[in-house]
Amino acid sequence: MNRSPLHHEHVALGATLTEFAGWEMPVRYAGDVAEHQAVRTAAGLFDISHMGEIALRGPDAAAALDYAVVSGMARLAIGRAKYSMLCTPDGGIIDDLIVYRRDWDHFIIVANASNVDAVTKELSNRCESFDVVVENITHRVSLQAIQGPKAVDIVTEMCALGADDVRALKNYAWCTVLLSGDIHAMVARTGYTGEDGFELFVVPEDAVAVWRLALATGTPHGLMPCGLSARDTLRLEAGMPLYGQELSLSTTPYHAGLGWVVQTGPARELVRPGLDGAVGMTDERVDRGDFVGREALAVAKATHDAWAADPASAPDDARVLVGLLGVSRRAARPGHVVLSGDAEVGVVTSGAPSPTLAVPIAMAMVHPSASGLGTELEVDVRGRRESMVVSALPFYSRAS
Repeated sequence: MNRSPLHHEHVALGATLTEFAGWEMPVRYAGDVAEHQAVRTAAGLFDISHMGEIALRGPDAAAALDYAVVSGMARLAIGRAKYSMLCTPDGGIIDDLIVYRRDWDHFIIVANASNVDAVTKELSNRCESFDVVVENITHRVSLQAIQGPKAVDIVTEMCALGADDVRALKNYAWCTVLLSGDIHAMVARTGYTGEDGFELFVVPEDAVAVWRLALATGTPHGLMPCGLSARDTLRLEAGMPLYGQELSLSTTPYHAGLGWVVQTGPARELVRPGLDGAVGMTDERVDRGDFVGREALAVAKATHDAWAADPASAPDDARVLVGLLGVSRRAARPGHVVLSGDAEVGVVTSGAPSPTLAVPIAMAMVHPSASGLGTELEVDVRGRRESMVVSALPFYSRAS
């Protein structure tokens, strides 16, 4: 089993550890609810070193990635990041990803821990005809997240150089900084909690020093170390999908409510036009061109749109993702059956009591005819029917 560079820090803090995607990771420290509420009100510190990192480098890097994933990457500016997906030729989701553009010919892709090997292999296969190198660098990176309304104050205080750059970052943007202790870090304004926050990329040798610096700097602001359990309820409240639950090979981005990640239209693209190394954008909007799954995803979009216009026309096995808000106190869990009267209309993919809303919440794949907002459904929770109502996602949005 893999262990994070911070394993001994977790043990020293009394964390409860669990196996997750081949890694031994902290599931909780002080308690799930306390950690969840710390992120919503102040800040939380997460070890997410189990996430996979893949480097893609070479003169054809942008073109290769543009062909491999469903979002246009040639148009992504240096210093920016983009949420995307790697799909099969049939449109099924292999994994959801965040792609960071480090340079005109260098990208970093963050994949789910359970899928990093599959993603690396698939990217390598798709990039064979391009002048690029694809490399799994997971064990050369420690990834830590500081999330919550106090995150920006904590991270800027951690900086010896670059604090102003951190504070100026837009969502899905990154910069490089020098942290106290002469530690180099890439800091991205990204996260998986629904709060403002940052993810810090450092080499494993600096991981312990960064973790301790974050705790020392953040504790006066109310920061707490947080485990996977709080991370799960936070992302559920924020309506963020989890691979293996909301996302799978049998699900397309459109049926998961994420069709916006599929980009087909023309756009200006980043180019390196001259021998001086200058980087700029094309004057004209450039057609995206082909990418793996494009035809199948066009069909999936048309099918999804037809179901939305006429839900009764959808076949019995058709499914779309919805949010469910509980009426009673018993929470639905993954795998629980969703019912409309006596008919089974879907299955819960994620569910838990919401610490923020103080009611049970869930995401579920249901038949389009049962997906309308306000539709009253029931969930079979261990042999007892519990009432739930179809609700808009996300359940929680932070104040802007």
